[in-house]
Amino acid sequence: MRHVIALDVGGTGMKAALVAADGSLLHRARRATGRERGPDAVVGGIVDFAAELRAYGAAHLGEEAAAAGVAVPGIVDEERGVAAYSANLGWRDVPLRDLLAERLDAPVALGHDVRAGGLAEGRIGAGRGADRFLFVPLGTGIAGAIGIDGRVEAGAHGFAGEIGHIVVRPGGLPCPCGQRGCLERFASAAAVSQAWAEACGDPEADAAHCAEAVESGDARARAVWQEAVDALADGLVTALTLLDPRTLIVGGGLAEAGETLFAPLREAVRRRVTFQKLPSIVPAALGDTAGCLGAGLLAWDLLTPSTTPRKVAV
Repeated sequence: MRHVIALDVGGTGMKAALVAADGSLLHRARRATGRERGPDAVVGGIVDFAAELRAYGAAHLGEEAAAAGVAVPGIVDEERGVAAYSANLGWRDVPLRDLLAERLDAPVALGHDVRAGGLAEGRIGAGRGADRFLFVPLGTGIAGAIGIDGRVEAGAHGFAGEIGHIVVRPGGLPCPCGQRGCLERFASAAAVSQAWAEACGDPEADAAHCAEAVESGDARARAVWQEAVDALADGLVTALTLLDPRTLIVGGGLAEAGETLFAPLREAVRRRVTFQKLPSIVPAALGDTAGCLGAGLLAWDLLTPSTTPRKVAV
């Protein structure tokens, strides 16, 4: 059965699948990334994992994978197939596409994890049918994927969509990027966790606990939550002013709060728009499988280049 390898590399774990031409998932696997062993070991682990997936396909599906798609974090030069930098994984300028292509003897697409997740959400998830969308996952940091007619825009240098580094509070908290007051310092899951831990005096408290406290009516939690919502709305309005998306998809850990996040966020964005057209603001649909599904779409696009949405069984 003809199939491709889809691999989503995270800071702590890797998710993988073998995906058939009709979109069905023929095999799934997970493995630790092993970043504690250093960047060279991480790269070796990725290549070995992909080779094992190829061998599984040959043994159980009758042939080796026709292509592979790999999504990785950090700065990614998709055109050259180079994983340029990742603070979490410690690598620089890794020619990952060529390393994998040589080991697999098959074409390989290398993509950015958030853009791959956005590709999946746009084609087969919450943005299906939208010609223009913006996907914003709220996790440890905040990133974005700009969707245009079934593809995701990487930008001239691979930096498109970095909404987390829009300055929403000038002179505010310092950010590792070198600026002060970046959006992700106020509205990421990590930022909310830190703010709520300080407010409630429990160093183990996190964003999920804050959301629960908001739902129970805790005034301190509501203040922390509203500060994050206001900062997020400021950043999103800047983005929608520039991009004019039809659909705004919000995912990541913070979005798991559901309407506790979306109800005040929609209202905060609505209050801020003037001439702009208000997009639909919806939760992501694919959860933590989005990156892997997007990697599979990248692989199939190598074999059948098209911006036509490909159906994938989720």
